[in-house]
Amino acid sequence: MEEMNQLRQEAEQVLDLTLTDEQLKAFTLYARELAVWNERFNLTAIREPTEVRQKHFLDSLSCVLALQGTPLGQVVDIGTGAGFPGLPLKLLFPEMKLTLVESVEKKTRFLSHIIGKLKLDRVEIVTGRAERMGQDPVHREKYDWALARAVAGLPVLVEYLLPLVKLGGRALVQKGESAVKELEEAGQAIEVLGGRLDRSIPVEIPGIEEQRHLVVIEKVAPTPQKYPRREGIPAKRPIGK
Repeated sequence: MEEMNQLRQEAEQVLDLTLTDEQLKAFTLYARELAVWNERFNLTAIREPTEVRQKHFLDSLSCVLALQGTPLGQVVDIGTGAGFPGLPLKLLFPEMKLTLVESVEKKTRFLSHIIGKLKLDRVEIVTGRAERMGQDPVHREKYDWALARAVAGLPVLVEYLLPLVKLGGRALVQKGESAVKELEEAGQAIEVLGGRLDRSIPVEIPGIEEQRHLVVIEKVAPTPQKYPRREGIPAKRPIGK
């Protein structure tokens, strides 16, 4: 419980965020189940309790700096892995309808398990690829927010995210110090896909040496129907490169 008390203090100091006792109990359960599953399935390279607190939980919660005060009716988390940043944000905003997308089946099995343990509702799990989802009418241009941590370069990520975002919605990408350079490289892709850079929010997370950035891209025009391209193509041939 000491780690979770530290999480409460850091969330307040860094993010001006007050976590309740119930939320801390949920994070404690999450950390415990993640450790158990990691022993069997190698879900994440981050295993040490302090790093889980800082690099998974606090880093995920930092998204609140971009999300607060905006519509959170439908949120999709692409390449969520063991649930980051989506599930920590769901614990903050229980009313949001969250879709977690992950292509690795052992990770989606863990997601199903932890969602049950945490007794969360209005959470959908998709075992699959963002490229396919982006062409599916059930998901295309339906989300208020599309989220991703640094699962790929920014020119690639925007092709995964923006087709899923409704007009007036936003994509949020968590990046490290490379954010400024990647934004320059992604300028053409953002424009082609119907986006416009809203802002990039610098974040200092205790225990993470490099500065983090929350890159926020607003959806200002429909994404052309040919995007996203077939599975694997965005990563092989990023727009503008």
